[in-house]
Amino acid sequence: PDYVANLGNDLRGIRLGVPKEYMIEGIDPQVRAAIEAAVKQLNSLGAEIIEVSLPSTEYAVAVYYIIATAEASANLARFDGVRYGYRADNPKDVLDLYGRTREEGFGPEVKRRIILGTYVLSSGYYDAYYLRAQKVRELIRRDFASVFEKVDALISPTSPIAAFKLGERVADPLQMYLADIFTIAANLAGICGISIPCGFAELDGDRLPIGLQLLGKPLDEARILQIARAYEQSTDCHKARPPIASNLPKP
Repeated sequence: PDYVANLGNDLRGIRLGVPKEYMIEGIDPQVRAAIEAAVKQLNSLGAEIIEVSLPSTEYAVAVYYIIATAEASANLARFDGVRYGYRADNPKDVLDLYGRTREEGFGPEVKRRIILGTYVLSSGYYDAYYLRAQKVRELIRRDFASVFEKVDALISPTSPIAAFKLGERVADPLQMYLADIFTIAANLAGICGISIPCGFAELDGDRLPIGLQLLGKPLDEARILQIARAYEQSTDCHKARPPIASNLPKP
């Protein structure tokens, strides 16, 4: 497909859906305000705004972190230091090679996912967790398929909060996972998406970036890029920089 052919087109005739489950009460008020402003801006560019529903959204985080960790456990089992990848130095024997290679080569988050994935794939838990997660994944996919019969694309916050500071939530993985609630459904449903800047949130004297997410039908990246470019060309959000990046050279 030609991804640039429609980049200069306006948004007249395009229907954009706003999932009501993505504008929940727990969203940071500054994030909500930025997204609502972006919705108005897209409407002013000619897009029709329609409220839609994705009822299985509440299960997305749990489903993703069951399926994704199961895949991580299965795929990363091959990293044993023998065939490719990192290899521990001077192993005493093959078991020491396997153990130290994985201990030294994988970071805390990767280890966490391997452990959780191994658990959900283990005997006695495969049916209870993994198979059920795959069934709910299909419900999520059907939700999106149904909505895309009514609209051309979806708009939402990228995250319910502004970008958190580097290292701020490392000690609380659950909070980090919950911040993914609006983005991981795209992976589960097999649809395309993009996140673009739409403003900043003020927090303790810092300006933290807010993202606007656009989601499209499978293989409809050209439409998503068209909408994203139209929005960026009508605002200066993508030109603004948070203080931490103010001294970086311009691209």
